[in-house]
Amino acid sequence: MTKSSFLKNYASPLVLLGGISVGCVLGLIFKEKAVIFKPFGDIFLNLLFTIVVPLVFFSLSSTVATMTDLKRLSRILIWMLVVFIVTGIIACFLMIAAVGVYPPAQGVVLALPAHVDVQPQNIGDTIIKAFTVSDFADLFSKKNMLAMIIFSLLLGMVASSAGPKARAFVDFLVAGNKVMEKMISYIMFYAPIGLGAYFAYLVGVFGPQLLGTYVRAVELYYPVAFFYFFFVFTVYAYMAGGLSGIKVFWKNIVPVALISWGTGSSIASIPANMEAAKRIGIPEELREVIIPIGGATLHLEGSCLSAILKIAILFGLFHMPFTGPTTIFMAIGIALLSGTVMSGIPGGGFLGELMIVTLYGFPVQALPIISMIGALVDPPATMVNATGDNICCMLVARILGGKNWMSHREQV
Repeated sequence: MTKSSFLKNYASPLVLLGGISVGCVLGLIFKEKAVIFKPFGDIFLNLLFTIVVPLVFFSLSSTVATMTDLKRLSRILIWMLVVFIVTGIIACFLMIAAVGVYPPAQGVVLALPAHVDVQPQNIGDTIIKAFTVSDFADLFSKKNMLAMIIFSLLLGMVASSAGPKARAFVDFLVAGNKVMEKMISYIMFYAPIGLGAYFAYLVGVFGPQLLGTYVRAVELYYPVAFFYFFFVFTVYAYMAGGLSGIKVFWKNIVPVALISWGTGSSIASIPANMEAAKRIGIPEELREVIIPIGGATLHLEGSCLSAILKIAILFGLFHMPFTGPTTIFMAIGIALLSGTVMSGIPGGGFLGELMIVTLYGFPVQALPIISMIGALVDPPATMVNATGDNICCMLVARILGGKNWMSHREQV
């Protein structure tokens, strides 16, 4: 990788981390007076909260609406979703075990406002409120993200099945998605200033003890991500194709891992991922469906790992026990959802972080805290995300093609 390409690939995260670092230094210098920087951080937070709903709506609805011949693809899509969900759940459980052994927020005490107190509710009422709303206008509130996601998926399916007469509407959804992507890219130009200002406030007001949790977070995430990448993916490759599956996977996946690590983007890794899948011998109808969908938004195992880490940290900071079946399964559900709404572009993790804060009802001060974690763990998370799409292709090929699919695979 040349110096110019390295700087191009890493410019965004380096500038973002640079802004945060400057903010931390200003916080240490100004101490309690650093509260003067908070309004500049609040502007950034408000911009993010206002863009998240239309961005997710157009992203999901346009993706589903542009799928053609859903009947032919239904079996592939069903098994793709099954594999995506199962591998995401496995990633969640791995990180849950890791945070149980090494609590990432241990010893960190912050006098932040308490989150909204959630009282036990009837399970039926909880499900209804989570998945549906009683008024159309309520769909477009960040308080009802899950209901909006379900509506977006249904709308995309209906638009896709409506035929040529709905072409104009599908074009509208696609155009809306492009506009929202461009808008979030513009907002992200302000991210180094906004997050820098907020960290100046957090460090100055709450003290340098805040940084302690990031050290533990990095110490925890990187080993877990590398364990998942080398060991768990090897197990998946064996399940998909035996020893031959392991050999052909590791022979072709390294370029994808390097590109995804260097660019910080699952989308940027799609061309290399498609080529690797072709060389592995994954059937064309599988690789051309699964890798683009997984790389763009739906399959993010590395993001599931980081989502559980972020949730565990927030639970620790707000003195909430991260134990019990209800808490664990809710965390897994939110991790899967936050991974689904993340786009494959650099900085897309903000969407998942917004969902975590919104669905749990944490105060807005929680967003910059986990955003810093997202920036620190982004390279290995993206590597796991991108390479995981390829391994899932192999698993789906095994399911649909039988145990001997490797012997009939395309040779390149």
